[in-house]
Amino acid sequence: MTKLEGNERWKSKMIMTEHVEQFEGQQRESVDKLITIDERTMVRDLILLPYIDTMVGKSLKEIEQSNNILKRAYLMADQAIQRRIIQDTYQLQRELKQRNMKVLTDEQKEFLVYHKILCRGYQERFGMTRDVMRTEISLRLTNYTADLGDLLKDNFK
Repeated sequence: MTKLEGNERWKSKMIMTEHVEQFEGQQRESVDKLITIDERTMVRDLILLPYIDTMVGKSLKEIEQSNNILKRAYLMADQAIQRRIIQDTYQLQRELKQRNMKVLTDEQKEFLVYHKILCRGYQERFGMTRDVMRTEISLRLTNYTADLGDLLKDNFK
């Protein structure tokens, strides 16, 4: 017989199944509070859309001042793209609000732009380089233009 076999206090040190289940439940809750990949994509898009809107706005001003023959067509295309950008921005803001998330501008260092993400009680710092932003903006503008082109093709058939 060992010292532990006769000691009744040793039996109370064992972990009960209720405690294990409670601990596992707390672990699942903390994982649920973390930001998912889809949410990170939405945050990235929400950060980029104002830059895209600014670029399209500048394009609108340049076209208004030009003497191009197709000036009216270009203006209409730019305005349609800008409306789509605004719709996407509002949709992303609404979706993130439903998920209890906020995105705040933090700081800009040489080649990095940082934002704070407040997500379900947690705070995270999200940074993007200017090169990545340029590439993503270019891709998004290409997608908006392609969508507009598809819409025009469908209307002229």
